[in-house]
Amino acid sequence: MNRVGTGFDLHRLVSGRPLVLGGITIKHHLGLDGYSDADVLLHALADALLGAAALGDIGRHFSPNDEQYRSISSLILLGRVKKMLDDKGWKVINADTVIIAEEPRLAPYVDQMGEKIAAVLAVPQCRISIKATTTEGLGVCGRGEAIAAQAVVLLEKEDRPCPMEHEVV
Repeated sequence: MNRVGTGFDLHRLVSGRPLVLGGITIKHHLGLDGYSDADVLLHALADALLGAAALGDIGRHFSPNDEQYRSISSLILLGRVKKMLDDKGWKVINADTVIIAEEPRLAPYVDQMGEKIAAVLAVPQCRISIKATTTEGLGVCGRGEAIAAQAVVLLEKEDRPCPMEHEVV
């Protein structure tokens, strides 16, 4: 059985915080505001993975009201999501992601981001696609107020029906 999941995240850019995307700290005068490291790419990816496996979203598993997640690396959270998938028998087939930001230029970091993500998800790097785009100056991302990310993933599992499929109505 194959399942597809999608994820989206957006965080405001602020001064005084590092800019972390795809597990990489990127030199920039602004960083993303959030309870963890605010890595929108990994948050969107985690939501896509959890959604494909019907396991909810990252807020359900890693509450921003829980002190243990303050400033935590999203690579750690992604690793915990991977363990949840493993425990349920899901295997990551591929992930396709896009970062939406006017600046900084992200192309020099994409391969390194892919390496980090592939290592955490235990897949070959060729199964992780990371792209970056702008919004041509439109909206909060275009004005440099925020950075967003989207992700789509494909998971595979041995074909077993959901428990409710056995129930007779």
